[in-house]
Amino acid sequence: MTTDPPTPDTGAELLPIATPARTRAALRTLIRPDRGLALTGIGILVAATAVGLLVQPLLGRIVDIVADGRPAGDLTLPVVLLVAVALVQGLTTTLGLTRIARLGETVLARLREQFVERALNLPADRLERAGAGDLTARVTGDVARVAEAVRSALPEMARSVLAILLTLGALALLDVRFLLAALLAVPVQLLTARWYVRRALTLYADQRVANGAQQQQLLETIGGAVTVRGHRLEEQHTERSAGRSRKAVDLTMRSVNLVLGFYGRLHIAEYIGLAAVLIAGFWLVRDGAVSIGTATAAALYFHSLFGPVNAALVLLDDAQSAAAGLARLVGVTDLAEQPEPEAGKAAPASVPRQRIASSEAAVTVHEVSHAYGPGRPVLHEVCLTLEPGEHVALVGTSGAGKSTLARIVAGVQQPTTGTVTATASTGEASVVLVTQEVHVFTGTLAEDLRLARPDATDADLRTALSTVHALDWAEALPDGLATVVGEGGHRLDPARAQQLALARLVLADPALAVLDEATAEAGSAGARVLERSAEAALAGRTALVVAHRLTQAVAADRVVVLEAGRVVESGPHDELRDADGPYAALWRAWSGSRATTAPHP
Repeated sequence: MTTDPPTPDTGAELLPIATPARTRAALRTLIRPDRGLALTGIGILVAATAVGLLVQPLLGRIVDIVADGRPAGDLTLPVVLLVAVALVQGLTTTLGLTRIARLGETVLARLREQFVERALNLPADRLERAGAGDLTARVTGDVARVAEAVRSALPEMARSVLAILLTLGALALLDVRFLLAALLAVPVQLLTARWYVRRALTLYADQRVANGAQQQQLLETIGGAVTVRGHRLEEQHTERSAGRSRKAVDLTMRSVNLVLGFYGRLHIAEYIGLAAVLIAGFWLVRDGAVSIGTATAAALYFHSLFGPVNAALVLLDDAQSAAAGLARLVGVTDLAEQPEPEAGKAAPASVPRQRIASSEAAVTVHEVSHAYGPGRPVLHEVCLTLEPGEHVALVGTSGAGKSTLARIVAGVQQPTTGTVTATASTGEASVVLVTQEVHVFTGTLAEDLRLARPDATDADLRTALSTVHALDWAEALPDGLATVVGEGGHRLDPARAQQLALARLVLADPALAVLDEATAEAGSAGARVLERSAEAALAGRTALVVAHRLTQAVAADRVVVLEAGRVVESGPHDELRDADGPYAALWRAWSGSRATTAPHP
């Protein structure tokens, strides 16, 4: 179960946050495969803590020997035992903490893998509504906070809780009245913990949301810097960024004040408990109920509780912060697992994701409608059929719904209603989507290409590059296929990046390919080269091409025209051009624009 977080003033519909109960259930699921490691680590820590509890009685024994005026030789055994206890406790504590740390790192790795896997499967429109800042904050800040808690808080919390429980038991063994005196500090500590937890969880959740809104604003401002400057909006965006930064800072200062109040209350509890144990020891020694050494051991036991009790309570700070981060991560994984339809609408249709090995792929779109929110319809009962091996160009004005339909056919986005089926005569199914927003992954050029087919040989890579007319420039790179590209590596211009994406398509060898304006980023100079590359990559495949330039429509077997989310025309280029309909108007506008901008001889 998840809850919707507070919506920041960005207007974004943030990704959901899991409830505390769901977060605990997810954590149990993550730990379950390593229960043996957890039990072993805790068992060793119990043994280490139990051995460490022998220190106080041994010190009390030394006090009694000195108080009774016994020979110095009587101190030998307690001192030797103290050394032995220190060695054994050190070794067992190290072993136990190592196992707990290994458990934490294993669970953390599993959480990261699960989060990334499911975040990649989130519906595209859901991510767009949330904005990049929210997901970025979760995959960076929240994961880092959970990682920090796993590496430091989890082992320390386990050790502290065990030390508290066993030390209280040791106090009871000395004399139950020592335990009762020590427990006088507990009400103050519990009230402190309750006071803190009730405020911390909401505060840290709000802080995460504010940080996400701040990141979103920075991403929008930096990413759209040219537009911001062009419209003279620098002051407005600066003030907006400053406002969200002030909100984040205010929440941070509130958390600092909360922690300071938390520590102050803990110190009061320590003074109450220690005073009570010392008074109890005074009365018990005076009445002859216990020796001075026993009273000393009791005081040392309570004093030794300062560290673990404070550590356990202080770690509530990390625990609450990590819990808030974990709830945000679990909210994303749950959203990917169980997408919820909008109220009053049918559940999203299932878009087949099987791999099509044959080139005889056919696609049927049946009454597909889609909306990005209430009152924001994009597609209206679209019906479309792609025959095996057919190339269909999808054209229309901006906002007609072309990219949405392309993503739905590719299976990247789920329709609100309707169905999409892809069939093949033999084999499994596959579909590859190439958009104008191509990412060059960091690594060698060969590694980037092998993302599409990990077992591809160098010869396969060269064949794919040659198919899309990219082999010459690839081999001319400083280290050829071994050249590092992407962030910090050799920079590829937009046209070459698109050719790289098309080469990956060739390597994946799908029967169904969807190109969403995949040649738009090249500019006029590289358009013809990219169109040749795309034509070669699509050879022998069923293809749906969102046409950025109508030359792609001319080369297609059929042209489908979208207007306001509806199919208004469908047919060959020549037929539609002569029909004097919507496509003919688009053609005249496009060809007339080209004639106007063409250079004079």
